[in-house]
Amino acid sequence: MIERNKNQTILAQKRAEDIQKGAANEIKSISPNDLLIIGVVLYWAEGYKRLKVKNGKEITSHVVGFTNSDPNIVSAFILFLRKILKVPDEKIFVEMRLFKHIDSEEAISYWMDITGLSKSQFKKPMYPVSSASKGKRPKNRLPYGTVRVIVSDTKLFHHILGFIEGIKKKLSLFKN
Repeated sequence: MIERNKNQTILAQKRAEDIQKGAANEIKSISPNDLLIIGVVLYWAEGYKRLKVKNGKEITSHVVGFTNSDPNIVSAFILFLRKILKVPDEKIFVEMRLFKHIDSEEAISYWMDITGLSKSQFKKPMYPVSSASKGKRPKNRLPYGTVRVIVSDTKLFHHILGFIEGIKKKLSLFKN
């Protein structure tokens, strides 16, 4: 019975691997328009979209702020900024949120490799700990912390929000 279970597990893993390889091969190429959609949807999911309000009034300056810990997602968003929105590297900054046990220099080096940005683009790391998660997460869960990609550009912020609205409108066509 134990041997049978081991074989079933191996077969299930092989089937899953074959399905994933087949699905990966269905993606033939990614056009600039595809990268536009990918970047906008990533921002829609993980970006800061709320208009800033102070003393009951909307503040007129907003930053593009995108937070994630997955290196592939962060890399894809940076590619979107560079290739589609033509944001120069000098305007892209990164904030890192790290756990106390993470070496900040090692994390900066890691994220520099992922983003292709220079050390001068990285702000001083933060070590926030929410009372809700204190001691509850394994130390290896986010070995390089979470990063927030920032571009201080109000026009770009509103441009991305407009892209999101455009996608919402196009998606509504599929509802019928």
